[in-house]
Amino acid sequence: MKKVYVTRLIPQKALDILRPECQLEVNPHDRVLEKEELVAAAYGAEGLLCLLTDQIDAELLDQLPRLRLVANCAVGYDNINVQACTQRNIAVSNTPGVLTETTADMAWALLMAAARRVVEADQYVRKGKFKGWAPMLFLGREVNRKVLGVIGMGRIGMAVAKRAVGFNMPVIYYNPTRKSLEEERRLGILYRDLETLLKEADYISIHVPLSEKTRHLIGEQELKRMKKSAYLINTSRGPVINEKALVQALRDDELAGAALDVYEEEPELAPGLAELKNVTLAPHIASATVETRTRMAVMAAENLLTGLKGEKIPNLINPEINR
Repeated sequence: MKKVYVTRLIPQKALDILRPECQLEVNPHDRVLEKEELVAAAYGAEGLLCLLTDQIDAELLDQLPRLRLVANCAVGYDNINVQACTQRNIAVSNTPGVLTETTADMAWALLMAAARRVVEADQYVRKGKFKGWAPMLFLGREVNRKVLGVIGMGRIGMAVAKRAVGFNMPVIYYNPTRKSLEEERRLGILYRDLETLLKEADYISIHVPLSEKTRHLIGEQELKRMKKSAYLINTSRGPVINEKALVQALRDDELAGAALDVYEEEPELAPGLAELKNVTLAPHIASATVETRTRMAVMAAENLLTGLKGEKIPNLINPEINR
């Protein structure tokens, strides 16, 4: 049987799919393996089921000579050197579509928590400081009828925009490729260039993949263009925002607040970020529901098994490989 290595414990349903079909080994540690550990554990494997926390680079690939398939249990795949995989005739797959609604829900949860200062208020009550209702206690910002700006109008961006209807929010968006007028009308969204969106939006939610073009897409100058009453929400990838610049902008009250699920040097935070009261911080849990994480793991497992059988891989990222 062909060896498959899984870099982190994933939902049991996915493991049950893999176990009868291959020689399955799973990382027994509740942490990301160092490169040397991963090489030793996965040596001889033809299939690797990895997570976005695993860096699959050329150096690693050169030390796993039998590897033929990498199944990423994530939509984004910036953790994988796809070009290096292609050069070595290694198929790479991902798990698109399954976490769209869950991530959109989380973006809204962060937006609401930031606007209404939910985390601050929760800590206030737990510390025994709540002595009764007061007219000026934890005043937040309205969400209803405010302008929502969506940066990145892919599957998740569209799901976020659809949820704005319930809050009577006008939605403006920026995307490198503009949607058709018909689709804009159907979704009830209006196109803006990035600079205009930053100036007009009361809440900005980011949904772009990480690339050299999107790294630090939001930096010092972009933050200065935002309203002082605006909020920035990020559930995409941490390096899309210059975190150091964000800390300074929040300190200087250049915007009302931020809510982050991802970080530039994850899991490390930019100095001073954790001390700020006007930022809501979550530990990269946008897709963290039982249902979604199970669907992701099952899709990754099925991608892997399909490839091991020599069949067409449903979510192949590099179809140019020779198979």
